[in-house]
Amino acid sequence: MHYGFVKVCSATVPVKVADVEYNTENIIKAIKESTENGSMLTVFPELCVCGYTCGDLFNQRLLIEKSEEGLNKIVRSTAGTNNLIFVGVPVIYGGKLYNCAVAVSGAKILGVIPKTYLPDYGEFYERRNFAVADGENSEVLLCGQSVPFGTKLVFSAKNFKDFTVSAEICEDLWAPLSPSVRHTCALPISLSPSVGHSVAGANIIVNLSCSDEIAGKCNYRRDLVRMQSAKLICGYIYTDAGDGESTTDMAFAGHNIISENGTVLAESKLFDNGLIYSEIDVEMLADEKRRTASGFFSEIGKKGYSVIEFTAGEFDGKLSREFPKFPFVPDKGEKLSERVEIILSIQAKGLEKRLIHTGAKTAVIGISGGLDSALALLVAYRAFGYMGKDAKDIIAVTMPGFGTTDKTKNNSVKLIEALGATCKIVPIADSVNLHFNDIGHDKDKYDVTYENAQARMRTLILMDIANQTGGLVIGTGDLSELALGWATYNGDHMSMYGVNSSVPKTLVKHLIAYEAERLKDVCGDILKDILDTEISPELLPPENGKISQKTEDIVGPYILHDFFLYYAVRKGFKPEKILWLAKKTFKDYYDGKTVEKWLKNFYKRFFAQQFKRSCVPDGVKVGSVALSPRGDWRMPSDAVSDLWINNID
Repeated sequence: MHYGFVKVCSATVPVKVADVEYNTENIIKAIKESTENGSMLTVFPELCVCGYTCGDLFNQRLLIEKSEEGLNKIVRSTAGTNNLIFVGVPVIYGGKLYNCAVAVSGAKILGVIPKTYLPDYGEFYERRNFAVADGENSEVLLCGQSVPFGTKLVFSAKNFKDFTVSAEICEDLWAPLSPSVRHTCALPISLSPSVGHSVAGANIIVNLSCSDEIAGKCNYRRDLVRMQSAKLICGYIYTDAGDGESTTDMAFAGHNIISENGTVLAESKLFDNGLIYSEIDVEMLADEKRRTASGFFSEIGKKGYSVIEFTAGEFDGKLSREFPKFPFVPDKGEKLSERVEIILSIQAKGLEKRLIHTGAKTAVIGISGGLDSALALLVAYRAFGYMGKDAKDIIAVTMPGFGTTDKTKNNSVKLIEALGATCKIVPIADSVNLHFNDIGHDKDKYDVTYENAQARMRTLILMDIANQTGGLVIGTGDLSELALGWATYNGDHMSMYGVNSSVPKTLVKHLIAYEAERLKDVCGDILKDILDTEISPELLPPENGKISQKTEDIVGPYILHDFFLYYAVRKGFKPEKILWLAKKTFKDYYDGKTVEKWLKNFYKRFFAQQFKRSCVPDGVKVGSVALSPRGDWRMPSDAVSDLWINNID
């Protein structure tokens, strides 16, 4: 099972300028190595068969003939393999010489792609030797084979429908309208443009390049490749010439980059020839195009493109790339701090607008001593700061019940007082017991009624205090709880504005940790103690003064559920693929059966609890995953989960 992954290789081999035999031998060795390592697609640099820096030697017939002979050897060397190869070769067509990428697989030339944009400035003078591609597809006789010749070619695997590839060459990427974006002839510019490779169905773009190295250029090149893959929703393989090209006027560093949808998956060190590998998820790219750019991307082969079929190799199942355990949380350091600050600002600005719009005098929040309510209070504190309002108009209510521990109660009061909010302590035990008497429920029966009566009593208290003070009840529930339906309907499920509604549990911790550092002189130690508190609804009596009801023992670890949530909702992966990735990602933490158990539980709860999400309060979106029925997620409440559960089995 390939799970949508194509193993790819970007290969820079040593070359000698105009020594075709030497270069060909090195290319063949690299093809063999990449094939043995499971590569299904291998890309070499621009004009690698003879060397890019041959200059006016390109006008020598001998060099062109020997380059074709070298190409023929390379073609024959691929017999019996399904590794799709792209090599750079000078090719004569129609009496003109073209700088070309040649696609090879299984001892056949599949197609020849001429370079569209020829640099003719600074240190480059390609138009002195090469002709500009005219944009029209035709055929050329090469190595005894009549093959497609043109810039509008898509190579499509017969046995892997989303494995589709197109090629461009070096300067094509740097041009304002690269062939991968929007296709047009370089000359004459008056000809009307058409769609580019990605729009015409290519999920992977390969670039055969020979980009000279100067100070700072590698950063620009990396950003260019990364953003090209992002805006085209594609995999992009950039292969650069390196050691052996002439240093008469330039140096070449072999800067190879493999990128996918805005993320750099693999990158070579400068001045270090060799092969780099990664896996591009073409299934994900195809789904992403369909989901986020409906109507823009065409079916494969549209808009004048020729489709050339080939047989793809099998994915070996070995992933060299890693999938983050915390997909909602960026890497540590400045990037994390920057992201966290933006999220907190979005939450606070959303609340600020709602308070101003409604004319609310106060913000009323239930504080439990746990993570979510602490975050909601911190967001309200920011929002009041933005508005220039006194924090005393934040009415923070702690409502100890049957399961409340001294630790959570004390932390609640300490945090409220440290931030200067108004603290109200409203015990609920007597009210809930009276309610039990009213409905005839045994107070010693610790069932769902016992638990939910407490949650609904707390919501009743908050709503009434909001009425008393002319305020809004601020919800504390987070995205992970919404996904699992881990909320009491018309209890903590309900509020007047939910500031945490699109913040997953694994991110909540980072937001609080950030605020603990930023406000360390105000409430840093208190927030750190809250971070160390077991996640619990505290609805069952404590044992020996400690929390007895642990959420993750009941619904499963949030680190797993947030991983499932991201790839199920954001990426639309099938459950079997999520299970496969989760087992690999968490192999040092959970065994396979445990991962499978909680994945099934995720899908069962996700489907069964949709009715709660269908009527959640307003709340601002902060990331790429949200479950608001008014925005990102519209799902019938009575959809069944059988397909997804069976897919896991």
